[in-house]
Amino acid sequence: MRIFVASGIFHPESGGPATYLYRLLPEVQAHGHTVRVLTFGEGPMDGYPYLLRRIPRRALPLRWADYARVAWGEMRRADVVFVNSLGLPLIGGGDVPRVLKVVGDRAWERAVNRGWIAPTEDIDAFQQRRYPWRVRLAQAQRAREVCRADCVIVPSRYLRDMVIGWGAPPERVHIIYNALPPDAASANLGQAEARAALGLGTEPLLLTVARLVPWKGIDHLIRVLPAVPEARLLIAGDGPDEARLQALTVSEGVGERVTFLGRLAREQLALYFRAVDYTVLYSGYEGLSHVALESLRAGTPVIASDKGGNPELVTHGVNGLLVPYPDPAALAETLRFAFSGDTRARLAAHTGDGLDRFAWATLVEQTMAVLESVCTS
Repeated sequence: MRIFVASGIFHPESGGPATYLYRLLPEVQAHGHTVRVLTFGEGPMDGYPYLLRRIPRRALPLRWADYARVAWGEMRRADVVFVNSLGLPLIGGGDVPRVLKVVGDRAWERAVNRGWIAPTEDIDAFQQRRYPWRVRLAQAQRAREVCRADCVIVPSRYLRDMVIGWGAPPERVHIIYNALPPDAASANLGQAEARAALGLGTEPLLLTVARLVPWKGIDHLIRVLPAVPEARLLIAGDGPDEARLQALTVSEGVGERVTFLGRLAREQLALYFRAVDYTVLYSGYEGLSHVALESLRAGTPVIASDKGGNPELVTHGVNGLLVPYPDPAALAETLRFAFSGDTRARLAAHTGDGLDRFAWATLVEQTMAVLESVCTS
C-alpha cells in the first residue's frame, strides 16, 4: 500500500501531531507499506527512512500554492491519503480514499488566535452558538473536510461526539486513543531521587505542562495558589501568554513560588513528572492529553479540569482529581484536599490503573486496520 501522509508540522518540530507521526511511520513501514510525507517547515529532509518533503513557510499564498502543487502529484500516485492536519490545501486526488486524524477544532483555535472570538470562549459552547461570517466560514470548512473523509480518527469519545456534531457519519469516526511508545517511559527514579537530580527541595510541588495560551487555564492556577501557601508551582512550556502570566504571579503575590521552566526536553520533563506531587491540567479544552498520560506513567497523580477528554483518563478519587471548569473556588478546595492527609499516596498507588487502554501497540494495530480498510472497501 502506498500511503501519502499530509501534515502541517513534522519532526523535529514540537507538538503532538509531529511526534505522533515520527514514531508511527516506521511502524507503518514495518507492515510492508510505502510512506511519503509532505509538511511545512524548513528542517532537514534527509535521514528519514521514507521520502519527506518540506514546503518553506514563506508568504501565505505562495506556500499554500506550493503545498497544493506537490500534494496533487503525491495523491495521484497514492493508494490512501493520511491527513494529519485540518485545513491543508489538498486539491484534487480523485477517488483516492482519505483518512483524516482530528485532534481538535481548528475553527475554534483559529477564531481565538485571530481575535474573532474571546480567548476564553468555551469550546463546547462554540459548537452551538452563532457567530459572524468569518467564524461560520471556518466552521463550515472543517465540517466539509470531515464529511469528505472516508474515515476519521479521533483520540477520545469526547472528540468523536464533536466530529459527529459537525456532520460526519458516525460509522466513519473511529476512536484510537493516544498512547506513549515503550521508550517514552519516565526515568526509573523515585521521587526523592528525581528531586535531588533536579536540585529541588522537599516542599509540595505542582507541575503544569502546556503551551502558554489562554485556554490552558494557568491563570486560574496562579490565582488560587495562595490556597496552598506551602506549595510551589512549576510551569513547563512557552507561548504568547508567558509575559502576562509572569506579571500575574507578581500581582497575585506568588512570584517567589512560581517557576517558569520554559520548554523542556523529553528526558528532563520525565524527571519533573517523577519529582512533583501532582501534575495539574486545568484547561478549558483537551482532546486526550499526552501530558496526563506521561504523568500517570511516571506514577504521579493528575489534577484536571472535567473538560474534554480528561475524564477518559482521570478517574476522580482513583488516579487523580477532577475539578469543574472554570470554578476557581473548586480548584482551590481541590488543591487543599490534594495535600491533606494521605491523599497523594492513595492516588499515586493507582496511577497505573487502566493504562493498558493506551498501549502503543494497540494504537499501531488500530491505525493500520483503519488505513488498510479504506483500500479494501
